[in-house]
Amino acid sequence: MYRAPLAEIAFTLKHVAGLGDLQAMPGHEDLTDDLVDAILAEAARFAAEEIAPLNAVSDRAGATFSDGSVTTTPGWRDCYHRWIEGGWNALPSSPDHGGQGLPLMLYAATLEMWNSASMAFALGPTLTVGAVEALDKHASAELKSRYLDKLVSGEWMGTMNLTEPQAGSDLNALKARAERRPDGTYRIFGQKIFITYGEHDITDNIVHLVLARLPDAPAGTRGISLFLVPKFLVNEDGSLGARNDVRCAGVEHKLGIHGSPTCTMIYGDGEGAIGWLVGEENRGLACMFTMMNNARLAVGIQGLGIAERAFQQALAYALDRRQGRAPGDAGEGMSAIAGHPDIKRSLLFMQARTQVARAICFACAHAIDMASLATDPEAKAHWSDRAGLLTPIAKALSTDIGVEVASTGVQIHGGMGYIEETGAAQHLRDARIAPIYEGTNGIQAIDLVQRKLPLAGGAHVRGFIANLAALAKEAAGSNQPDLGAVAPVLEEAVADLAVATEWLLQAQADGRTAEALSGATPYLRLAGLTLGAALLVKGALRSDPADAVAAARRRLLARFFADTALRETAALKADVVGSAQAILAFDPQALAS
Repeated sequence: MYRAPLAEIAFTLKHVAGLGDLQAMPGHEDLTDDLVDAILAEAARFAAEEIAPLNAVSDRAGATFSDGSVTTTPGWRDCYHRWIEGGWNALPSSPDHGGQGLPLMLYAATLEMWNSASMAFALGPTLTVGAVEALDKHASAELKSRYLDKLVSGEWMGTMNLTEPQAGSDLNALKARAERRPDGTYRIFGQKIFITYGEHDITDNIVHLVLARLPDAPAGTRGISLFLVPKFLVNEDGSLGARNDVRCAGVEHKLGIHGSPTCTMIYGDGEGAIGWLVGEENRGLACMFTMMNNARLAVGIQGLGIAERAFQQALAYALDRRQGRAPGDAGEGMSAIAGHPDIKRSLLFMQARTQVARAICFACAHAIDMASLATDPEAKAHWSDRAGLLTPIAKALSTDIGVEVASTGVQIHGGMGYIEETGAAQHLRDARIAPIYEGTNGIQAIDLVQRKLPLAGGAHVRGFIANLAALAKEAAGSNQPDLGAVAPVLEEAVADLAVATEWLLQAQADGRTAEALSGATPYLRLAGLTLGAALLVKGALRSDPADAVAAARRRLLARFFADTALRETAALKADVVGSAQAILAFDPQALAS
């Protein structure tokens, strides 16, 4: 049974992540608290009543492939069409194409609920929203008029086609090719793998965004172009025409997310799949990154959604399952396992990390919104840099949290967690893909260290660290006993982050890139844990004392996270600055000899 944590989602949006900043922007006068609460409440209802009941069904039945066609889970198509009738797909898109023009922050909150209800269901619409973003920013007026309205509404779905058998994250090796035609179209040839919702029976048309090379393109990523390739061609009057030369050759048999069809796509069995250029020739990667950057946040929210669902299930089980006698339990018979200190620790571990993921993801969405809405060039640059800094942290830490929390949920269930019927194992299997796709978490760490730390000569990350230090100082002066105890631990973590940051900046300035990259993954975790602790403190500081139960819970989570997770930061700092020598001396070939 899933129920969205509406109070905590709304509180995090409004008092931790900064929704009020957007509400104060010109043009957002109608974005009242009442409207936000109404949208969240209806999303929570739909997620719990309509999507969540299909989650276990989709895991068992999966998406099936036969003769080039994919059949999705029974009930999937009907549920999706009720979902788009509710306007959910259109929530973040421009009103120019039928969207509601609501902030990404609000979309992020609903996306958490869709992923908690069923990550496999949420995947398809997530990619459609990404396709809308890419086309809205880069496509010609003609392509927009033909495709955007139906993608925004969800009547058609979109996909992202990057990966090939020989080209995973390294797109230099991409071989799919495009040929120009006199009529201004292109013909696409090649194979793409791991294409989420590449083929299905949910919508009448599927709009593929495909990376390919032209014959005279420069080598490497500078020679990649982006093309729109529909499953069915679209007639001048908007009706569907002939089937394009693109087909699904099979679906992957995966560890999890069985309801989401992961397809191998073949372009150009015959004369070539007809495609249209998006943006400029040889500038396709820049267009695709418009889609990928926000998709990385969306993947972080997948980790958050799974963590919340796994926590709720583990809590319910721990309150129901009776075994042994918990310390201090004077009742008769066995105690609920939720009363045992080790299970309490596990439940607090799950809840605190889930809230950390929520706060970081919503804060990242806030930065993206602010960068989009700001009119002052200095403010726009600041928020753009902040979004860039937070995106790899939101993606990587939140997906790691999804796996950690789901794994802990299996542990709380004991042997029953290893049995598929309980559903705890599904959460772990579903969560495991999220640290891998949209750029593995190692790639996110490289992005953070190589591209984001040097922004503005390191000034932006130093300002970010100063913001965290200010929250620690506010906690120290808050006169709240729990937060007073948290403050010095957070101050030490911020100091650890500052030392590691300066070391990485200096190492790169000195040309010691390999040393810096050796510490990238522990650095991302160090930054994420410190940020997460600061945001938990912020939530506790901003809690309404009149809501004593919620305020006490937030103080407790901040205290627990500081007493446990923040103790890692000293070790992570030492890892960042001290592990390169051993790592770079390692020769993997020696193990094979």
